[in-house]
Order: sequence, then C-alpha cells, then structure tokens
Amino acid sequence: MSQNTLSNPRIDDPDDFYASLIALHNGLTTEQSQSLNSKLILLMANHIGDRAVLDEMLSAVETDSPQG
Repeated sequence: MSQNTLSNPRIDDPDDFYASLIALHNGLTTEQSQSLNSKLILLMANHIGDRAVLDEMLSAVETDSPQG
C-alpha cells in the first residue's frame, strides 16, 4: 500500500464523516475526547485486521508527526 493509497479518500462524503467525527467530541473533556479517539482507533484497527496494513499506517503517521 502506498502513501497515496493511505491519504486518498475511500469513503463516501469524507467531509460529512469528518463533521460527524468532530460532533462526537462536542462537550467532552480532553480526557473523554482522548478516550473516544483511542476506542475508535482500536475498533478501526480490529476491523482492518491486517497487521502489515496497520504497521504501514503507523509508519505513515509517525513520518508525518513532529516527532518523526
């Protein structure tokens, strides 16, 4: 999987999905928001299920992060 594949939208109406994701965080504390993100990440990772794909995604994010 290439970096291009990881960053190109593959969901219908990605802006609407993003708005829904942001709406989930409305009214939450920082700690609650971080917990929600953690749960969502783990659910999505489990749904993907392919360790090689997950590792590639981790590498892509690590490369893009200020620490990477």
